Amino acid sequence: MWYFRSPEIVFGEDALEHLETLLGRRAFIITDNTMLTLGFVDHIGQYLSQAGLAYDSFSQVEREPAMDTIHRGADKLSAYQPDWIIGLGGGSVIDAAKAMWVLYENPGYDLEAVNPFADDLVLRQKARLIAIPTTSGTGSECTWALVLTDAAEGRKLGLGNPNLLPDIAIIDPLLPQKMPARLTADTGFDVLTQAIEGYTCALHNDFSDGLCLKAIQLVFDYLPRAVKDGADLVAREKMHNAATLAGLGFGNAMAALAHSLGHSLGAIFTIPHGRAVGLFLPYTIQYLQNGPTNTRFDQISRFLGLSSPDQLVTAIHELARTVGQPLTIADLPNITAEVFERELDHLVANAEADSVITMSSRIPTTDEIAAIFRYVYTGQAIDF
Repeated sequence: MWYFRSPEIVFGEDALEHLETLLGRRAFIITDNTMLTLGFVDHIGQYLSQAGLAYDSFSQVEREPAMDTIHRGADKLSAYQPDWIIGLGGGSVIDAAKAMWVLYENPGYDLEAVNPFADDLVLRQKARLIAIPTTSGTGSECTWALVLTDAAEGRKLGLGNPNLLPDIAIIDPLLPQKMPARLTADTGFDVLTQAIEGYTCALHNDFSDGLCLKAIQLVFDYLPRAVKDGADLVAREKMHNAATLAGLGFGNAMAALAHSLGHSLGAIFTIPHGRAVGLFLPYTIQYLQNGPTNTRFDQISRFLGLSSPDQLVTAIHELARTVGQPLTIADLPNITAEVFERELDHLVANAEADSVITMSSRIPTTDEIAAIFRYVYTGQAIDF
C-alpha cells in the first residue's frame, strides 16, 4: 500500500489571484531579501489585503537556510499568530517555511527528529501553508520533504513528513521571469534529475510515472529557450509547470543516487543544489545501466525518441553544454585535484549517510562511491 499526496494546485497566468479567496485574519510571508527588493512581497500583500487579511513578513532566509534563521522566523510567527503561512521564493525559502511552521505549531520540537514516521508532529492546529515558488526547480511546493543546512558539520539535513505537504501551491508564471540565466539552468537540471530519478527509483509507481515523463520532456523542449531568453513567456510557463510536475512525481516516489552524491558535493563545496545533482545524473545513469537490474532508462529513451540509454546520457550532456552547466567536478571553481582528494572521504561518508541512496536500483559500495566521485571529477564514463 502506498499513497499519492498533492496540495491543491493553482496554476497559469494570474494564479496569484487565488489569494483573494482566502478566509482568515492574518497571513505571514516567509521569503528572502531578493523577493522583498523585487517588490513581490508587496505584490502578494495586495491580494491578501483584498481578502481582508492583515499580513507581516520575514525576509531573512538565506540560500542555505541555517537553524538559527529557522528559529528566528519561528519566533516571529509565534509573536504574530497567523492562520496562513506563505512561503514565497525558491526551494530553500519554501523549505524554511515548512521548518518554521513545525516550530510554530510544535514549540521546542527537535527539527532533526522530523521523519516520515514522526506521529508526534502536529500541524494545522494554528495555520495552514501556502507555497508560491519563484524558481522553476525544486518542486518543494508539492512535496513533504525539506532540506536544512548544518553549517557546523558541513552537511545538509534531508528531512520529511507527510504532514509537511503544503495545503496550496500557486504556480504563477509571472514569478520566475526575473530568474537569471544561470539560476534558470541550475533549477532546470534539478527538475530533470528529480524526474528521471522519480521514474527509475525503487519506489516508482503508476501514479508518479506519467508526471515524471512529462516533466522530462518539458525540460528538453523548453529549458534551452528559457535560458536563452528569460522573456520567453511560453518557455517560462512550461518550465514552471515542469518543476511542479517533477515535484509531484518524485515526491510520490523518491529521489536516488544522483541526489545523494549531489547533496554531499553541494554541502561541502557550496554548490547550488540543481547544479550539483544534475552534474551526477548522466554518470549515475551509466552506473545503474551497468548493474544487473532493469533500470527503465530504455523507457525514458523511447519516450524522448532516443534509441538507447547511451543516447539519453549523450542528450543530457548536450543539454548541459547548451545551457552552460558543468560536465565534471573539475569544471567547478576552486576544486583543485588536491582539494578534491583531501575531501574525498568526507564526500563519500556524507553520500553514504544520505537516506535517498537506498532508493537507487543499484546501491554502490563505499569503494564504488569513491570511484564514482573520481570518475565524475575527470569526466570519465562509468565502466563498472
